[in-house]
Amino acid sequence: MKDKGLYKNLFTIVLPIAFQYFMSSLVSASDAFMLGFLNQDSLSASSLAGQVAFVFSLFFMAFISGCNVLAAQYWGKKDLETVEDVLALTMRYSLLVGAVFTLGALIFPEYIMRFFTNDPELVRLGGVYLRTVSLSYVLAGFSQAYFGIMKVCDCARLSSLIGSLSVVFNIIANGCFIFGLGPFPKMGISGAALATVLARAFECIFILVVILRGKCLPLRVGKLLRLNNSVLHKDYIKYTLPLLLNQLGWGGGVTMYSVIMGRLGTDAVAANSIASIVRCIIASLCWGIAAGVGIVLGGMLGRNEIEEAKKAGGKFVRLSILIGVGSGVVILALTPVILKVITLNDQAQYYLKYMMFMAAYYIIGNSLNSTIIGGMFPAGGDTRFGMICDIVTLWCVVVPMGMIGAFVLKLPVLAVAFILTLDEFVKIPAVYKHYMKYKWVKNITR
Repeated sequence: MKDKGLYKNLFTIVLPIAFQYFMSSLVSASDAFMLGFLNQDSLSASSLAGQVAFVFSLFFMAFISGCNVLAAQYWGKKDLETVEDVLALTMRYSLLVGAVFTLGALIFPEYIMRFFTNDPELVRLGGVYLRTVSLSYVLAGFSQAYFGIMKVCDCARLSSLIGSLSVVFNIIANGCFIFGLGPFPKMGISGAALATVLARAFECIFILVVILRGKCLPLRVGKLLRLNNSVLHKDYIKYTLPLLLNQLGWGGGVTMYSVIMGRLGTDAVAANSIASIVRCIIASLCWGIAAGVGIVLGGMLGRNEIEEAKKAGGKFVRLSILIGVGSGVVILALTPVILKVITLNDQAQYYLKYMMFMAAYYIIGNSLNSTIIGGMFPAGGDTRFGMICDIVTLWCVVVPMGMIGAFVLKLPVLAVAFILTLDEFVKIPAVYKHYMKYKWVKNITR
């Protein structure tokens, strides 16, 4: 495949996915921006409570990634029956875990918040947010599983459209319910949670309409309840379980970042939440590249285009570095604007300034590792290495160093924040060495 055709194929998939990531990130940004107008405690509480949604996303992203590993290759092989079976398996697990998170947030919200912070006011506000937002988890389990299969099955634009309209709806609802615009009550932090629930319901209804009109792959209820393809189920577990352990290990480490920062004061929490939101928005293209690379390479490997996949992999690695550098420059350019727009006290503003600089170099390593670990390796069924690499890096190096720095050595907030940005760079040598072995270049279809 010529370079021009390769990149055209990649960006046909990447741009809708990246736009959807971007739009989704805007929801967190609008929550932070609007709640920041109320008070800093509401901003900090919603940021910490949002870690529950983050942890849930680790589960459904693992299920979707496992779906992509198999579905992309079977789609490239044009085996639609098996692709439908993969969707049914993914939906089954996604809905089950979504229901568990919904019940947990509904029944034990304050207990969950105490894991993230010992500040009584943040616990109270976060508990209100979690109880109100609880239904969104099971709804997201349905919609996100479908978004995942749409991207594999040449419906990335449709999934992007639905996701983007949902984000617009969410942001408008945020304004209405947080501030009580027009006929709506002023609900503060619980208004942000209610807007999230309604946006997830909007997504699910839109997806059901699309399914009924035959615009995307159908979900057959019979397969969802009684899928008897035991061989495929074993394959799904084989490739998904390492991804799930990887996501939980990586996400648990990132959640520990919030636990560490949550005990360094509300100024540190507020600044860290803003810097993280900005980084996530700018990283949308990086994550879109990773997802698109996995789908493109998966299709090539499913068609037994082994040598072409190797060559394409090298081009995608170089592209990811270029995208990461460009994203870092954008973050630096936005820093003065963010400092003027966001209302924080002087100490939090000081923290935010330097955390934005850290985000600018962090995103370079994140772009490279996301593309290789999250896109290229799983495309050929190599899901174990990423699990081992991420878990060792976070739990054996960065999290212990961060906890020692924060609670034993009592280092300044910014020094602790710097330690917590080292994970992407610690693992680069091991990632590149494994990439060069080309164990990920294989056809895994039956």
